[in-house]
Amino acid sequence: MHLLVFAALYASVVSFLALIFAYINVSFPDQLGFYGDASGEIIGPSSVLIVIFPVFILASWLLGKDLSKNQEKREMKFRKWLIYFTLFIAAVTIIVDLISLVSSFYNGELTIRFLTKVLAVLITAAVVFWYYFWDLKKTSDSKTNKPKLFAGLTSLVVLIVIVAGFFIVGTPAQQRAKRFDQQRVNDLQIIQNQLVNYWMQKEILPERTEDLTNDQLSGFILPKDPETEESYEYTKLTIFSFRLCAVFK
Repeated sequence: MHLLVFAALYASVVSFLALIFAYINVSFPDQLGFYGDASGEIIGPSSVLIVIFPVFILASWLLGKDLSKNQEKREMKFRKWLIYFTLFIAAVTIIVDLISLVSSFYNGELTIRFLTKVLAVLITAAVVFWYYFWDLKKTSDSKTNKPKLFAGLTSLVVLIVIVAGFFIVGTPAQQRAKRFDQQRVNDLQIIQNQLVNYWMQKEILPERTEDLTNDQLSGFILPKDPETEESYEYTKLTIFSFRLCAVFK
């Protein structure tokens, strides 16, 4: 149970920071870098966080109930070793984070994008360090609501961060519509290439796209709309130009 709690903790923290970094990249894009669709770097951490963080909260709650009934288990060496290791990781993270801040200051790279990432790592590591340092020093006979308060506040923050992703990448239905549109773009590119090859071989454009499949040797299969199964609209404009159309979501 202890291993599960701390493994879920590490996965939750990494996913949380990855999600925050993705939001920062969208909010403050780097003019020197190229970024495609932001949904790719948001969906992954969100999926992990939606599953792992509730596991962390549930396992921590069950473990807390067991420790409250069996106070002697709080002195387990294995438990203290995991807490000390977590404190070590959090402390090293804070130190490295501050070193990066000072190094970037000397290099003149103190952009809002960088500062917000440094601040996110610093706050997250500091919160983890503070809570487990308090938990390590907590006496067996002390009664407090700090664990419940910590769980409630962190759950609220994680919920807000996850919900914010829907405003950036859209709902699952919107994501599915985007995938359909991307497939339509790919299909139009394939048809366009075939039309160009057809003209290069025969020096004439076909009257309809079905003519592209007449060549038995090419084995070309004409793509259709992935959602409606209807053919894409093709219009021959001149001997050198044509128009391809699709209905996008």
